[in-house]
Amino acid sequence: MCGIAGFFNPKKNYTEQPAYYTKILEDMYSVQRHRGPDDCGTFLIENVGLAHTRLSIVDLETGHQPITRTVGNQTWAIVYNGELYNTQELRSNLLSKGWTFKTNSDTEVILVSYMEHGTDFVKQLNGIFAMAIFDPIKNMTLLYRDRSGVKPLFYSIQGDEVIFSSEIKSIFAYPGMVPQLDKEGLNEVFSIGPAKTYGKGVFKGIDEVLPAHYMTFSPGGIQSTCYWKLESHVHEDDYETTIEKTKELLIDSIKRQMVSHVPICTFLSGGVDSSIVTAVCAAELAKKGEQLNTFSFDFVGNDKYFKASSFQPSQDRPYVDIMVKYLNTNHRYLECSIQNQTDCLKDAVDARDLPNMGDVESSILYFCRKVKDYNKVALTGECADEIFGGYPWFHKKECFEANTFPWTMDLEARKVLLKDDFIEYLDMDDYVAKTYAKSVSETPKLAEDTPLEARRREIAYLNQKWFMQTLLDRMDRTSMYNGLEARVPFADHRLIEYVWNVPWDMKTRNGVVKSLLRECGRGYMPDEVLFRKKSPYPKIYDKNYENLLASMVIEIMKDSTSPVLQFLDPKKVETFIQSPSDYGKPWYGQLMAGPQMLAYVVQINYWMKKWNLKVV
Repeated sequence: MCGIAGFFNPKKNYTEQPAYYTKILEDMYSVQRHRGPDDCGTFLIENVGLAHTRLSIVDLETGHQPITRTVGNQTWAIVYNGELYNTQELRSNLLSKGWTFKTNSDTEVILVSYMEHGTDFVKQLNGIFAMAIFDPIKNMTLLYRDRSGVKPLFYSIQGDEVIFSSEIKSIFAYPGMVPQLDKEGLNEVFSIGPAKTYGKGVFKGIDEVLPAHYMTFSPGGIQSTCYWKLESHVHEDDYETTIEKTKELLIDSIKRQMVSHVPICTFLSGGVDSSIVTAVCAAELAKKGEQLNTFSFDFVGNDKYFKASSFQPSQDRPYVDIMVKYLNTNHRYLECSIQNQTDCLKDAVDARDLPNMGDVESSILYFCRKVKDYNKVALTGECADEIFGGYPWFHKKECFEANTFPWTMDLEARKVLLKDDFIEYLDMDDYVAKTYAKSVSETPKLAEDTPLEARRREIAYLNQKWFMQTLLDRMDRTSMYNGLEARVPFADHRLIEYVWNVPWDMKTRNGVVKSLLRECGRGYMPDEVLFRKKSPYPKIYDKNYENLLASMVIEIMKDSTSPVLQFLDPKKVETFIQSPSDYGKPWYGQLMAGPQMLAYVVQINYWMKKWNLKVV
């Protein structure tokens, strides 16, 4: 994996000041060097500048970027962040058409594919990616993003110029770019966050290339094109055929995503999602006489403080033990302390450039830092719940009846610390309602659906466009901040396309949550793991952590220079801190309740102070 950045202006000649603009490119890749500490490079010609920082995973010797290709006196160029999982098929096809290659890199295959097939070449790709391609014939720069949005790509349009990067911080390394926050951005933070509306960058003037889209920038203007989308149609396969096709797609995706010139590992929670990924990887490596590295995560003292709930019915460790013994993996149990988690709250903001999932995100960042000591590539079980219907809000009656996002059904929990006039200014309910309505209206409809099935399709669409994207952003930033590449086999677009149209009765046969996936997992794990009730990512239960967060918020309230004070009501904050532990239901997802609200406040304050953010 890597970080990319650059700028393009069809009416400007950057080579009139080559040293100046090369230095800007170097600054743009330097601030995201964590994404690629192994190598870096720049490319500058008349209308375009490209920058790249590289984490070497495939083609370690000749994969330096930017990669260029010259035909006649014209030079095409590319910077690319991602992994392509059908490189050999594409390369073979291009060789048959007379093309030759100087490297073994998937990046060169992608550039040549564009030169051969044009803009729609992206439909042939199976992988995760964000890339920029310069076409000298058309004096055009193109920005591409993978179908599920696994890899990030942000941009800002300044007059005739576009500035783009894998991470927002790199755009602010461009001279004259000043971080600002307007009413829309405030709503993204306080009304929607830690999610964000797809396509938005939260900061004023910062946007995001949409998943499954490419954008063209040329003298003729700017255009955004959707090259892939979910389509609803009648599912014609019987149950047994559905199981076999789903299993075939999933196993193929896992095997493809094992491609690497450095050793891989997996995250193993003891749940069905990570266990099937781990089982396939372990079996493939065993064929070569190799043992898979696996890692599980928990918090210091959770064996002492853990309390089962409907959201978190069991601890992971016993099930991890079963899988480690069953698969004979080389396993490491990693633990995060209160201090580790708190220390990483600010790092998590630095990684994502935005307030995020608080201690959930900071702890994952800490764990990725530890995993990087052993491996540079990790396969995870992310996205399975969104695709196969694993979350509680797929199943609860109140979620079907709620005309809002099912993971944030009560906005009152978000208003509990805010000043009344600020709440009135934001008009939070209206912002969320309009955002929700727009997303629901995009759901691919099917005339044959009953009202219940149609609603289930809406819930599934919301999960893939919103909740899954939040977790993919979290996984990318926390891993890449540490130079670790995280891959997500469940996000393979072929699997998503197929399972999207599988009827609910097949996904949850006999009322068993994710029964379709569990059937695919038969033979890969013992039944006690295969049919384990879902338990989400672990959270910390030590009350001392809540006390530590409360003391941090109290210090923020005492400091008159704290930027977050302009939004908070001191009396409300005091009452909140003195409230009973956990402060009621989660206000986002399954894990973010009272303590995470305090962590979110700490992150917002740090974020605004770091960027010297002004509200405009």
